Formats: sequence, C-alpha cells, structure tokens
Amino acid sequence: MSNHMNQKSSYIGQIDENQDCRVIFGLKDKVGVLAETLKLFDSHKINLKHIESRSSRKECNQYEFMVVFEGRKDATKLLEELSSRATYVEVNSREKEIEEPAIPWFPRRIRDLDIFSDNILMCGSELQSDHPGFKDEEYRKRRKYFADIAKTYRHGQPIPRVEYTKTEIETWKAIYDKVVGLYKKHACKEYNHIFPLMEINCGYRRDNIPQLEDVSRFLKDSTGFSLRPVAGLLSSRDFLAGLAFRVFHSTQYIRHHANPDYTPEPDICHELLGHAPLFANPDFARFSQEIGLASLGAPDEYIQILATCYWFTIEFGLCKQEGEIKAYGAGLLSSFGELEYSLSGRPKILPFDPSVTGVQKYPITEYQPIYFLAESFADAQIKLHDYACQIPRPAVFRYNPYTESVEDLESRTQISNLAKEIKNELSLIVDSLKKIGYGRYLSISRFRIRKGLPPAPSASGPLTDDPDWSYIDGTPGQMNVGQTRRYLRDQEFGQTIIKYNKQFQAIDEMRKQKALDKE
Repeated sequence: MSNHMNQKSSYIGQIDENQDCRVIFGLKDKVGVLAETLKLFDSHKINLKHIESRSSRKECNQYEFMVVFEGRKDATKLLEELSSRATYVEVNSREKEIEEPAIPWFPRRIRDLDIFSDNILMCGSELQSDHPGFKDEEYRKRRKYFADIAKTYRHGQPIPRVEYTKTEIETWKAIYDKVVGLYKKHACKEYNHIFPLMEINCGYRRDNIPQLEDVSRFLKDSTGFSLRPVAGLLSSRDFLAGLAFRVFHSTQYIRHHANPDYTPEPDICHELLGHAPLFANPDFARFSQEIGLASLGAPDEYIQILATCYWFTIEFGLCKQEGEIKAYGAGLLSSFGELEYSLSGRPKILPFDPSVTGVQKYPITEYQPIYFLAESFADAQIKLHDYACQIPRPAVFRYNPYTESVEDLESRTQISNLAKEIKNELSLIVDSLKKIGYGRYLSISRFRIRKGLPPAPSASGPLTDDPDWSYIDGTPGQMNVGQTRRYLRDQEFGQTIIKYNKQFQAIDEMRKQKALDKE
C-alpha cells in the first residue's frame, strides 16, 4: 500500500514498529544537505542503524541515500518533513536483513548489452544431435568460428567481416531465389519499398551474402536500429531488452547446406531476408522498440506474453493493406513455403490483440495454425503500448537516444527534461509547417501571375479563377479568408511575398526573352 506525498515521487509503505524501516531518498546537490536532513531523525528521536549513498536510479548524475532505522508508528511526521525536503522518497517496512526489491535486472545503457551477449540458451557452436550439421565436422568448425566472433564482439566495434565459402553462398542462393520472387505478391508494401534499397546499399544479391556491418550501418542511418552479432538463441528477456535500445541480435552463420529449406534456429538468411529490411521502416522500428521497452523490469509471466506477441507479429505477423492481407513477419518472409501457406486461406487468421495474442500457444517446428492480423504497424504499436501500461513494473521507461540509455520517469526533473525535449520538437514542427505554408503560397502566387492575376489574394473567394487549379500536393485549389490570413500572418510577410512574386515575374520574362532569342 502506498501514498503520494506532496505530489512528489514518494512511496510510503506500512510502518511496523517490530521491524526495521528503510528509507531511500534523493537530495538536491548542495553543501551540507545530507547533514541537515539527518538532523530530522535526531529531532524525532529516531535511532539510525544504517546509512549509505549510491548513484541515483532516478536522477541522472545525482546520488540517493538509504537510511535504515527502528520502525515506529509515530514516524509519519518525520516522513512528511523528509518528503518536503527530498526530491523523492521511498519508504518500505522490512525485515532486519537489507535486501533490494526483487526487480529483474535489465540493461540501463546500450553498452550493458555486452554483459549477456554470450549467454545463449542453445546452438551456437554446440549443436544438438538432431541438428542437420551435427555430424559435419567442417560445418561445426564454421559454427565455432562465428560463435567466437559474437562472443568477443563489444559495443561500438565494427562487426567483423566474413568471407563466406562457396557452399555457404550456394545455400544462400537457393533460398534467395525462392523467396525474392514471392515478395511482390505477398510481402507488405513497406518491405517491397525497402528491399530494392537493401540491394543497392547493402549488397543483397543471389550470389552474395551481405555483411552484417553494411546492413547495420544502413539501418542506423534509416531509423537508428543496428545489428549485433550473437552466437545463438538468447533468453526472451535478454533478446527483447536489446530491442529497447534499437539493437537487433543477429546470427552470422548460415543453415546447413543439406537442407536449405529448414533450419532449427535463426540463421543469417532468416535475419537478413526476414528481419533486417523492415527495421529501416520508422513505424516498424517504433513497434519493435515498444516491445523491448515493455519488457524492461517486467515479471517473468509478462515476459512470456511479450515474447509470444513478438512471435505472432515480428516473426509471423500479417497486416491489412488496400483490402488485401500481406506478410511482414520474418519467419514468413524468409520461408517460401510458409509465406504461401499463410496467405492460402487455410490457416485461421485473428485480429491482433496483445491480451489474446500473448497467451496463444504455438508450434515451433511446423507451420502455424493461427496467425494474427494487424491493421498497421502504428496501430499494433498503440495496442501494445496500451497493454504494456498494465504490466506491473517499478517505473515508466523511455529510451534516451542522446545518451543511449534507458531512463525511468519517476522524478520531476526527468519529466521536466522530457517535456522540454518535446517542446523543442514541437517548435520544429511549427516552424516546418510555416515554411511549408510559405512555399505553397509562393507557388500559388506564381501561378496567378502567369494567369495574369494579381499576386496578392483577394479579401474573399478562391485565390484563382481556374476551376482546374490545385495545390502542389493535389488538393482542391480553394482558399478561404482564414487560410489566406494564415499564409500572410502580417503585413511584413505579405510584402515579402509580393517582392518574391516580382522576382518570379522578372525570371519568367527573362526566360521568355531567351526563348525568343533562340528562335
């Protein structure tokens, strides 16, 4: 049970006089502030048993203090006074042994991904006995080579380039030839827009396996996403945490050549043909990051739900486009057989709803009997965000792209800083809209001059008498008084427009004269 005191980030638990009580609080950075605060305990005759300081988990570049004292029911007044001085206060009645709350660990900075990069659950260089390459000694050596690259990789380093063997390229070619021909008909429009760019910028060809470093740079320039080599399957919690930082853990090895149509684990064909292209789409990138952020600090049962949502969206998702159903899931886009099957009308298709999708059972080694349909990436993101608000977590988390770190929004300072960032972004939007309107008005006025009409708009009616005229974006060419005033804003702006109109008129006359001279 908790109470909010003075509208600050203060969480007050029940105080039991038979137990020690722990208080965690933040203070403004000034000389002597801790000594002054500790005097409060002395004035209330409360016996302190433990004091320590540490880096604040709420305020960047600040410290927080933990104090343990003997529990007393009359400590409420002390807590009220402490809350009035501190930037935030958390109070928990507890046993004498000092323990941290049972919040699952998660990375706070992008470089923290190095910590679990080699904590893979299966495969890597150790293949199971039923793996197609288990008895192939040469293939096992190659897998160890790729695993060593992933284990020694650290954030900020370029991903090592690999010289793929002829056999590996032939395996890639066999898959590439089968799936690429199906994209135009079955893949979503976002994928079909990006895939040619991957061919131009990343070396996507039937006779070439693209390098992860080239693909990662392209994605970074497009949406801020990047790739990171991994030796095998990570836990759901670790993998989803990477998405929160716009990092996708990608394998670098390729499936065994004996059976190109099947792989028991993700390989580079799945990663580069299925996943990578859509990470260059802003809406898809936001949706992917939303799943990652929702996983941070979430209880295990919710990690399972989020992982299942990931499975039925990013891995095997379908979406609705122009009255048709298209594929956007990587497991479909990298498998010609399941891509055709998913859109054949045979499997059951349900609308995407995280509360339903997240508890749906699914097979791993066979085609899915059920798929989930998203209205759009943006719609899926909104639904997932709404669901994530229900997850019991210690705080609301956001990714700060400037520091490449995750922040929990629990203090006034952090929320204020975020509000300032949003205000700056909104100012850019307003300025951009003004410039768009200004440019559009120049186009309108120039059109009128060519028609022999005065450049300035009349007090009423449309800007042009031509019924076939339209804006440069194709919308109808009618402009009422309010719209006209929004373009002009004030007399000075209007005079500037007239000046530019005269310049346009002079340029047109010069062009006409040059054309006559040539004749």
